[in-house]
Amino acid sequence: MDRLTPEKRSWNMSRIKSKDTTPERIVRSFLHRNGFRFRLHVKDLPGKPDIVLPKYKLIIDIRGCFWHAHSNCKYAKIPTTNSEWWENKLKQNQKRDEQNIKALLNESWKVLVIWDCLFKKGKSCNISRVGQGIVNNVKFFVNSQDVYQEIYFEEQLIYSNPSSMTMKEEL
Repeated sequence: MDRLTPEKRSWNMSRIKSKDTTPERIVRSFLHRNGFRFRLHVKDLPGKPDIVLPKYKLIIDIRGCFWHAHSNCKYAKIPTTNSEWWENKLKQNQKRDEQNIKALLNESWKVLVIWDCLFKKGKSCNISRVGQGIVNNVKFFVNSQDVYQEIYFEEQLIYSNPSSMTMKEEL
């Protein structure tokens, strides 16, 4: 049973942004400070990626752990209210994400996914350290042979999970 009235729940949900989220603004700020120039939400590309670095043919997608069902993440729990609907909704989101990644890889774009949990470490979160870590990761990724990579937070460690060209066929 939902603790909120339908009106209050609707108001809460209407406040959830899909663009210009705090993690997006942090990543953009650090990229710009480090000389990277980019375009935002390019409509011509599959999924309208958050950040596009055309010079490097690189897409950066910042994903909310809940909305994109980040596996094994404590922020990606399915709500107990109307759980069947939420399960279907989140599976559709994941399927759409996979289709978009596949289409981008087939167009020879590199894809870097940054998960929202990276910014939710609570009081121990050092944004400048996280931001600089992302920039360093982007610099390395741009020059690597990898075409797909994810960055996320888990148990006091920041993981960077590169995948080789096989990612193209797996998706």
